[in-house]
Amino acid sequence: MAVDYSVYLVTDSTPAILGDKDLISVVEASLRGGVTVVQYRDKHSAKEDVVAVAKKLHQLTQSYGVPLLINDRVDVAVEIGCEGVHIGQDDTEIQQARKLLGPNKIIGVTASSKEEAISACQAGADYLGLGTVYSTATKKDTKSIIGPSGVADILAALDAAGHSSMPAVCIGGVNASNASAVLAGSASPHKALDGLAVVSAIIAAADPAAASRDLLGKVITAKIPDVVAAVGRKTPLSHNMTNLVVQNFAANVALCVGASPIMSNYAEEAADLARLGGALVLNMGTVTPDGLNNYAQALKAYNQARRPVVLDPVGAGATSVRREAVQTLLASGTFAVIKGNQSEIQTVHGASVTQRGVDSSSSLTVPQRARLVRSLARQRRCVVLLTGPTDLISDGRRTLRVDNGHGYLGMVTGTGCTLGTTVSAMAAAYEQDALVATVAGTVMFGLAAEMAAQRDHVRGPGSFVPAFLDELFGIRKATMEGDSTWLALAKVAAVDVADDE
Repeated sequence: MAVDYSVYLVTDSTPAILGDKDLISVVEASLRGGVTVVQYRDKHSAKEDVVAVAKKLHQLTQSYGVPLLINDRVDVAVEIGCEGVHIGQDDTEIQQARKLLGPNKIIGVTASSKEEAISACQAGADYLGLGTVYSTATKKDTKSIIGPSGVADILAALDAAGHSSMPAVCIGGVNASNASAVLAGSASPHKALDGLAVVSAIIAAADPAAASRDLLGKVITAKIPDVVAAVGRKTPLSHNMTNLVVQNFAANVALCVGASPIMSNYAEEAADLARLGGALVLNMGTVTPDGLNNYAQALKAYNQARRPVVLDPVGAGATSVRREAVQTLLASGTFAVIKGNQSEIQTVHGASVTQRGVDSSSSLTVPQRARLVRSLARQRRCVVLLTGPTDLISDGRRTLRVDNGHGYLGMVTGTGCTLGTTVSAMAAAYEQDALVATVAGTVMFGLAAEMAAQRDHVRGPGSFVPAFLDELFGIRKATMEGDSTWLALAKVAAVDVADDE
């Protein structure tokens, strides 16, 4: 199963950490905040007590679509049928755990050295827990404190040994105050952490949901350079079926972020292009009967090739023709990302909205827009990007806001369309997580606009455009050279979305 290891919660039921709180309630709050994996750790209670708690936790994690792993006690995992286990160096051997659990369960292994990590990979581990990073009161029997640099050494060794695809989290004294530094300091040139494992940072927090959101925002932000670099390395195809007004601009944006653009509205080419490993942008800037048929045919070709498709329902609410076109496309296939302004997203969601051209009103508050994107993401089972002064992005469970950008973007024709192009390149190059890819493209786009607008010679939209292209190129070039200092300007945060539906 595909697992998101971004925010990995390890439970602790001791009074020193949990206090007088209820463990189930704390875990539920953490899941609401964005925790992506839960490990239930209780090495000392009687088996029947552990099984009883584990069953309650599993029912809860299943409702959020999050895997539950049991620390060490393989027999408990087998009895309750959860997603897997995590074992230490002195616990059950991997082969024995696999025999008991079966071939499709998750087995994670603790490693505090290069040798332990490589051995675990060779033995069939599904992910690694690296550490201990810093000393911590929650685990007394640590072999060594390795720090972020020790984690980086292990990650580099994994890459050199051919295990660069092995997921890895780190654990030990990690919290919101040091999370960003740990993620940056532990990254090796070709492999970074997939997430952070924490105990007291969430279990002991006064507000576990808020603590989880904070960590989720930091982890996703830290992954942005990986996405940008992946585009630079892979040069993915960005196939744009878009209006003539923006084709040249979109092609230049694609080149600047590191993609290979092709502007083709002829669907007969789509099957061949889909096999090249890129992504498709369906931009409804110009809607005609022939164009709509071409869109539907291309969508089918990219779906069959299992390649990402970005839908940009330009002006979706402006006319009955466009509203019908949206419904036709939604019925014709599936999308990795749906991107639009507030009126467009409302129309796709099903609301009757009168839209003037491609403009969007801003009548909804940020919390209301956050609920809208999450609801549509759940409805369509994809990532939804709602653009505006604050961009909202959701995959139905994780919802984030990005506050980067500049007003000049709204004064240049085609910037919204070319954001779709940028996102398509990110989604094609970083297939493991469309939400992270979408956040990365949105941040890169917004930051380039901010940087361009600050240049001395930029006096308005006309001088802004070439500067904007230069800044997109500059971010990509710096990232490929290992310089991610620009990331300090990223404004990304997880959003608390009320459950009112």
